[in-house]
Amino acid sequence: MEKLSLHFRSQAKLPAETIDGHLLEVHANIEIPSEVKAAVEFGASGIGLYRTEFIHLQSPTAGEEVHLENYRSVLESLGGLPLTVRTLDLGGDKLPEGGLEEENPFLGCRSIRWCLANPEPFRAQIRAILRAGALGPVRMMLPMITTIPELDRSLQIIDELSDEMRQSGVDFDENVPIGVMVEVPSLALIASHVADRVSFLSIGSNDLVQYTLAVDRGNEHVADLYDPMHPAILQLIAGLVRTGEEHGIRVSLCGEMASEPIYLPLLVGLGLREISVSPQLIPEVKQVIRHLLDYDVRILAERCLGMSDGDSITRELRLWAVENLPEVALRLI
Repeated sequence: MEKLSLHFRSQAKLPAETIDGHLLEVHANIEIPSEVKAAVEFGASGIGLYRTEFIHLQSPTAGEEVHLENYRSVLESLGGLPLTVRTLDLGGDKLPEGGLEEENPFLGCRSIRWCLANPEPFRAQIRAILRAGALGPVRMMLPMITTIPELDRSLQIIDELSDEMRQSGVDFDENVPIGVMVEVPSLALIASHVADRVSFLSIGSNDLVQYTLAVDRGNEHVADLYDPMHPAILQLIAGLVRTGEEHGIRVSLCGEMASEPIYLPLLVGLGLREISVSPQLIPEVKQVIRHLLDYDVRILAERCLGMSDGDSITRELRLWAVENLPEVALRLI
């Protein structure tokens, strides 16, 4: 198994391209700037998810300049590769200093809800992201959006800050792409309205599964019901990819689904062309992609979309992997 891992790493810089020439972007998820070096060494196409709430948790008074220095450090380490910055995802299991103790924090004032209720740190971060755009390729991603009014209010704040910075002569990128992380079914089902307003969609599969299936994966009594292969999840992902194609915007996926080799053929077959995983998993993910034929995995995806339960889909994926991915089969079963 160690030899196999070394083999993956030796080919980490090769492109994530299917046998029939479909190129995928495999990005890295990071929490702190020091992780960027490993991401680049492991062959990342960029940073697909920078979890910036850790800046705030380490220093609750962190302002615009602190955020900007963090982004500057990441961009310098990336050497021209793109960076996607997720705005503060506080609340839930990441309670900010002075935050409210809630009976069910994952359904409470978290993420974009917290940001809109606490505009000062949100506005400081937005300014820093826009300024970072003048230093390198940067995208801004808004998490946990559940309604169009939430999205419109967030975009309005970004526009207001852009106007202020323009009038003040601050150096910033006026064309930083703005996207949303799709983590709740309510947003996935109105994705066409979202796609009219943003430049990209990123599927946050961990929360999307949790909220769609009403399952706390950390609760041992119901954790067995947490199933990324539930047909409802696959239908939501397929619908989001279709929406992206219809509106001409990128749709990516970040979450544990993307790092499971057994799921990759299905995700590629559903039409995803951009995924983001932990840095150390990138070499294996890219190796699996290089073994895929787009035509074959599209047929596989259609077959799975017609199934009625997650267990049947998982069995189908295991059988397909054994037959079609012999080099990595030991890691898949």
